[in-house]
Amino acid sequence: MSFMGGWNNAANQSVNMQNMAMAEQELEMVSDLFNRIVSSCHQKCIPKTYIEGDLNKGEAVCIDRCVGKFFEVNKSVGTKLQQMSGAGLPM
Repeated sequence: MSFMGGWNNAANQSVNMQNMAMAEQELEMVSDLFNRIVSSCHQKCIPKTYIEGDLNKGEAVCIDRCVGKFFEVNKSVGTKLQQMSGAGLPM
């Protein structure tokens, strides 16, 4: 009985390590996405010289639209890639 319990424990550890690796990969992807959004939207919406400590209304609206567009494009590209992979088309 201890043999089966030991095997089950080893299998659980293997699954936990796989889950941990997938979580780390997902965290890296989300961090990369966040950094790309910040870089792109900051470059487009905020002037090089800061006049105020806070965002003004125009900058805030620009950032809101920029982030929205970034996510919309990201979603569209992901959907298209899934369709292509489901149809067996080369990517």
